[in-house]
Amino acid sequence: MPRDTKLPADELQRAANELRDDWHTGRAVDFEEAVAFHESLPKSKRFAPVLESADAPLLQPRAGVPCLEAQIDLLRYLQEEGGADLLPTTIDSYTRDNQYEKAEEGLAASRNSDSDELNGFPAVNHGVEDCRRLVRALDAPIEVRHGTPDARLLAMVTLAGGFQSFEGGPISYNIPYTKRHDLETTIEHWQFVDRLCGAYTERGVTINREPFGPLTGTLVPPCIAIAVMLIEGQLAATQGVRSLTLGYGQVGNLVQDVAALRALRKLGEEYLPDPVTVTTVFHEWMGGFPPDEARANGVISLGGATAAVAKPDKVITKSAQEFQGVPTKEANAAGLRTTRQLIDMMIEQDIDLGGIDDEQRLIERATRALIDAIEQAGDGDVARGVVAAFDSGEMDVPFAPSDAAAGAVLPARDDDGRVRIFNFADLALPADIKEIHKAKLGERAQTEGRDQSFRMVADDVDAISDGKLIGRPAGHRGGASDAD
Repeated sequence: MPRDTKLPADELQRAANELRDDWHTGRAVDFEEAVAFHESLPKSKRFAPVLESADAPLLQPRAGVPCLEAQIDLLRYLQEEGGADLLPTTIDSYTRDNQYEKAEEGLAASRNSDSDELNGFPAVNHGVEDCRRLVRALDAPIEVRHGTPDARLLAMVTLAGGFQSFEGGPISYNIPYTKRHDLETTIEHWQFVDRLCGAYTERGVTINREPFGPLTGTLVPPCIAIAVMLIEGQLAATQGVRSLTLGYGQVGNLVQDVAALRALRKLGEEYLPDPVTVTTVFHEWMGGFPPDEARANGVISLGGATAAVAKPDKVITKSAQEFQGVPTKEANAAGLRTTRQLIDMMIEQDIDLGGIDDEQRLIERATRALIDAIEQAGDGDVARGVVAAFDSGEMDVPFAPSDAAAGAVLPARDDDGRVRIFNFADLALPADIKEIHKAKLGERAQTEGRDQSFRMVADDVDAISDGKLIGRPAGHRGGASDAD
């Protein structure tokens, strides 16, 4: 059972030595030489200082292709034509599963073809020097974005390669992504990643860490998402991480999203130790998109408007081609510009939305209850506690493929389109908060003339892709939330 204690230096070194043999590029990792490379980078490429000094939300897309020159061209286009402030390198699926041989085959096939045979950049296969060529070629800081339960070798190669921000965490890159990894093991693997980031930080090279806030991306109640962010933040801070970007995925109700982002920042600053600089990132809608690009642009615009009101430090943008899969570079850049337009038009406005304070208080109370349950389950140790809480169902994530979560908690929208909890299962929330959620869903059921049932849940999952927010019964117009 893992414990929330700092990984000793000799244990970090021992694990690193073993990992070097997982793929030949690992043998080129030299920590001291990597620190010197980071120190040679200009301030404009240092991720944490650029993010932490911003006075308005910075924009970052998702993007990754197999070949180095194509990745450079893609990121340069997104920076120059899309106006991206921060750049990504999205890692391919084989690397996420530590299948480096298959990634090598896909990379070779991509080099000999006009099409991409991988769905991202196989950074481990490219190795340290190619990563550095990528970092040198671009003007903005670049983050590793992936989805890897065991990201230890990926972290070693990319951090040595000059990347200064690394996404993911032991819960957020387990629960939504895999069935075969247990939570105890992913915590141990990510303690290595975080300790490596901490080791760089202690040498003056601040590595930004970003837990993955949207989780399953499907109507995740804010209190659950924020609780995961706080636990992953605490685990990272123990290992010496000092720059943490806590994430949250848009649910589509403006009041609830603004309240959640404000709660995320407040609770992050409260729960994480003083040496940690807390920033926030807002992910535009992570669920299904409408197939019609005009309607999809409406979803993106709502994300931009939300960011303008909530003012997170960073926004992960989407494109109008989300329905069809990987967007073209033109569509990706257009999504950046759409978001920027909304933010630039709205951020100076003094917009007073009713209900934000009450919703924020509700989110904070529920989040604290979950954190309390985790701490109690581990006798004050959050690593032990989060494993125990997921085992008992006191902590859960809806629609989770991982066997580490019960996946018994089910969400549905209330009459205003805010995400509530329809089935609590064993989630550790007090009775009065449960009653609030039940009452809100009861109001919707009354509006629609139907009983509260799983049908609401299913209807809401597809609602935005169908051009609505709330999954109303056929022919039911409902209130303003359901207007086309």
